[in-house]
Amino acid sequence: MSALTRDGAPRVLHLHSTFAAGGKELRCVQLINAFGSKLSHAIVSADPNAYGAAEHIAKGRDVIYPRNFPSLSGKPWPKRLRALAAAMKPYDLVLTYNWGAMDAVMAHTLFRDAMDLPPLIHHEDGFNEDEQDGLKPSRNWYRRIALGKASGLVVPSEVLEGIALQTWQQPIGRVKHIPNGIDTKGFVANPRPDALRGVIKHEGEKWVGSVAGLRAVKNLTALVRAVARLPEEWQLVIVGDGPERDAIRDAADAAEIAHRVHLPGFVAKPKTFLGLFDIFALSSRSEQFPLSVVEAMAAGLPVAAPAVGDIAAMVAEENAPFIVRPNDQDALSQALLTLAADADRRQTIGQANRAKARAQFDEAKMLATYRRLYASALGGGTLD
Repeated sequence: MSALTRDGAPRVLHLHSTFAAGGKELRCVQLINAFGSKLSHAIVSADPNAYGAAEHIAKGRDVIYPRNFPSLSGKPWPKRLRALAAAMKPYDLVLTYNWGAMDAVMAHTLFRDAMDLPPLIHHEDGFNEDEQDGLKPSRNWYRRIALGKASGLVVPSEVLEGIALQTWQQPIGRVKHIPNGIDTKGFVANPRPDALRGVIKHEGEKWVGSVAGLRAVKNLTALVRAVARLPEEWQLVIVGDGPERDAIRDAADAAEIAHRVHLPGFVAKPKTFLGLFDIFALSSRSEQFPLSVVEAMAAGLPVAAPAVGDIAAMVAEENAPFIVRPNDQDALSQALLTLAADADRRQTIGQANRAKARAQFDEAKMLATYRRLYASALGGGTLD
């Protein structure tokens, strides 16, 4: 009997290395909210202190957080993998996310048939800092084996799709390329100057803005140094939390622009404040399909960023000259200088980005694709 025809909603187990409020976690929340009462959810974070994304789950959703689930981290010894597999058995669908959950994927492949485990779909959104300069051969080998009995491997970017097919040697039917999507409408065109918590946009100021976790891979100290070359009226506002806050502050002090660098922390609902930015910027060493770029495009902003992941393909053609060589601080600074000096060009690029975001990256298409994928894994029926 199909899981979708059983009494009660199908039970979905989500296995994350962290459930902090990052990109993949907030997409998971987006899907949970969209499915409503059609599914019930159990969410496990390998980091017991990282459940910040849970704050964004809509009221009324059926969600639990099992704290006695076997650890997702550790040596992949048979006893531990068997315990992980046994813990999956009560569910109807298992969803795993990134390298931090790969032992659970391996456990599923090893014991799926013997234990009659539910189907598993893995989601791969990118890589840790330790793989930003190249994939580890041992992990490539482990992924090839671990994914052997997965019902699907979801990737948001063309770059990751190529890696999945070639490096991880996954069959084409298993790999599902689903670009991230957002509600592209409703971005506030002229937010109040105090719409961003703790920072007020004063008359005459211009803002370079970024939305990013304050982590080393985001290379935000390079963005500080790039902005230092802009005229005095240009401020840098980085929205996000993370361990690199002090390093960013130190870089601002060293560049003598501490008074122009603002770190308001994580702020939900980018729709309410992105319109305060005049330019959106990233400086990451590694990205795949950053949702923040789609949000900036939907808000009608020009984007200055390195050509990592799918960023060059994401932005409108008019924005292409401002997607620069990776790890090239001077090129990023020059892109910012050119955009800062030409308000008309910023507006033209922003309008083109908004049109492309609405045409290609609206959440309706993404949600429909995930509904079909999960419903198929559950044995048919509908999640509409």
